[in-house]
Amino acid sequence: MRSGSDKSSRSLIRGRVALNNHSADFYSDTQTLPSRAMSESVVGVQTGDERHGACPTTSELCERVADLFGMEDAVFLPSGSMCNQIAIAVHTRPGDEIICSRESHIIFAECGGLAKLSGVMVSVIDTDRGLFAADDVSRLYRRPSSFSPRTRLVVTEQTSNLGGGAVWPLDQIQAVSRTAADLGLSVHMDGARVLNASVATGISVSDYASMHDSAWLAFTKGLGCPVGAVLTGSRDFIREAWHFKRMFGGAMRQTGVLTGMCLYALDHHVERLSEDHARAKRIETFLSGCKLFSRVLPVETNIVLAEIATDADFTAQELRNFLAKKNVQVMAVGSDRLRMITHLDVDDVAVDRLFEAIETAESLE
Repeated sequence: MRSGSDKSSRSLIRGRVALNNHSADFYSDTQTLPSRAMSESVVGVQTGDERHGACPTTSELCERVADLFGMEDAVFLPSGSMCNQIAIAVHTRPGDEIICSRESHIIFAECGGLAKLSGVMVSVIDTDRGLFAADDVSRLYRRPSSFSPRTRLVVTEQTSNLGGGAVWPLDQIQAVSRTAADLGLSVHMDGARVLNASVATGISVSDYASMHDSAWLAFTKGLGCPVGAVLTGSRDFIREAWHFKRMFGGAMRQTGVLTGMCLYALDHHVERLSEDHARAKRIETFLSGCKLFSRVLPVETNIVLAEIATDADFTAQELRNFLAKKNVQVMAVGSDRLRMITHLDVDDVAVDRLFEAIETAESLE
C-alpha cells in the first residue's frame, strides 16, 4: 500500500502534467503551478513563527523586496488584495476619499473592501487604459471644507490590468506622485505586475516606486508562486500594516515554505518575463488580422485585450465558451472583450493552440 505522502506527491505531479498537457490556459498568470525546481528549493528551508519575527526566510524575502522598491521595510501577506486593503486602512480614516482609475483592481475586483474595511469614499477617473495624469489628481482633490470628505490617498496600478498591461511612463507616474505630495496626499502603488513593467522598459522598480508611500509586489502572477505578496513602505507604515494584517486575518505562522518559493522566483523567474511579453506580442499580431476582433489594445507586457467586432456572431462570453471546448482558456471581460495573459506555464505550442481554436471559430462565421 502506498503511503499518504506518496499519493500526495503523485497527485501534485498529475496536476502539473495535466496543466502541461492542457497547455493553453491564458485565463490569467495566476494559473501557474510551482515548478519542480521551485518545490525542491524549499525542502529543508529554515522557518519559524513569522508573527514573532522568527522566520529567517520570510525576513530575508521582506528585506529583498524592500530593497527592490527602495523602501525601508516590508511585510509578507497572503494576497495582493490584502496588500491594497491594508494600505488603504493605514493611509486613511473612515469618511476619507481616495482617487484612482475607474479600471483599478481595488474598484472592480476587491468586493468593495475599501468601503467595508476602511469606510472610505472613492473619486474615480475615467482613464485611457488605467493611466491618469497629475492634472486629474489636482482636479479631483477636495479643498478642506466642513462639508466635504477629506481627500487622503491616490492609488496607481503598475501595470494596469484592465488597461491591457499598460505601463505607466516614468515621468507620468512621478508627476502624479509629486502632485499628490504637494497636496498633502499619500500615494499607494498596486504593483502586482510592476516587474513586468521593469523588464519591459529596463526601468528599475525603485524608480517606478519613488515618491510612493507604499507599494507591493505579487508573487502569484508572472513569478509563478502559489501564495504571497509583499507590501513595502516606511518603518512606521509597516508597523501599522502589521496591526491590520492581524485584524484582517493575514498573520500566519511558519511561512518559510511559502517565502522560500518567493525567493526562488526572484532568483529564477524575473528575467524570463520577457518571454511572456514576446508571446503576448505574437498573440496581438495574430488577433489584429482576425475578423472576429475590431481592435486589439497595443501589447506592452503580458496582457492581451481584444474587442469583439460588432458584426461577429459571438459575444465575448460565447467565444470564451467555444474556446474552452477546444481546451483553450481565456477570460471574457464584459460582453465585448477577451483577455489573454501569458505566463511561465504556456509556451509556443499553447499559443499555436489558441490560434487554431480562434481560426476554427472564424470558420463558423
